[in-house]
Amino acid sequence: MYKHVIFDLDGTLLNTIDDLAAAGNWVCRNHGWPVHTVEEYKYFVGNGMARLAERFAPEDWRTPERIAALLEEFMPYYNAHKEDKTAPYPGIPELLDALRACGIPCAVVSNKFDGAVKGLCRRYFGDTIPVAIGESQGVARKPAPDTVLRALAELGAGTAGAVYVGDSDVDIQTARNSGLPCLSVSWGFRDRAFLTAHGAQRIVDTTAELEALLTGREA
Repeated sequence: MYKHVIFDLDGTLLNTIDDLAAAGNWVCRNHGWPVHTVEEYKYFVGNGMARLAERFAPEDWRTPERIAALLEEFMPYYNAHKEDKTAPYPGIPELLDALRACGIPCAVVSNKFDGAVKGLCRRYFGDTIPVAIGESQGVARKPAPDTVLRALAELGAGTAGAVYVGDSDVDIQTARNSGLPCLSVSWGFRDRAFLTAHGAQRIVDTTAELEALLTGREA
């Protein structure tokens, strides 16, 4: 059984992609640019909001000043609509309840901006996620280990006995940089082949399987 679990948010606990895609495409339409599919957005996300804006914008808009301006458009719209279609993946609330019943504290670290991370965790997970940390100025985002180590510190823990759970190559790198084992989930924004190609240690297909691994009940 693990002592502490650090989760990624988007693509791991919450399916947020429809609302992220809608907000990005709203910005694109405002500028008369082509819109992108939800499948494309699955590969746009994961490296922070500025990189998301870079990826949905045309190449000639990818300057720091223009990306900052796009975020000024994107973020208020997304914040107003971030719960339109977003929902926990099936079995996630039950998984978090089971971990709490086993006395395993959990935290979330994400490259989504900090206010949204905290708000979404409160909305969907309540007190089953006592620590939620997102992107903020002055703190290196994933795959740097900073937010993971900060989350563990807020849980009163170190890396011993902790595990990282995520759905992307960024999460695999983050776990490695943090000195944690990584469990990669296949239901998120990257498929099994992609995860394998990017060095996944263990790929989990269901929340029941994940619960068994985290609680030490694996057969």
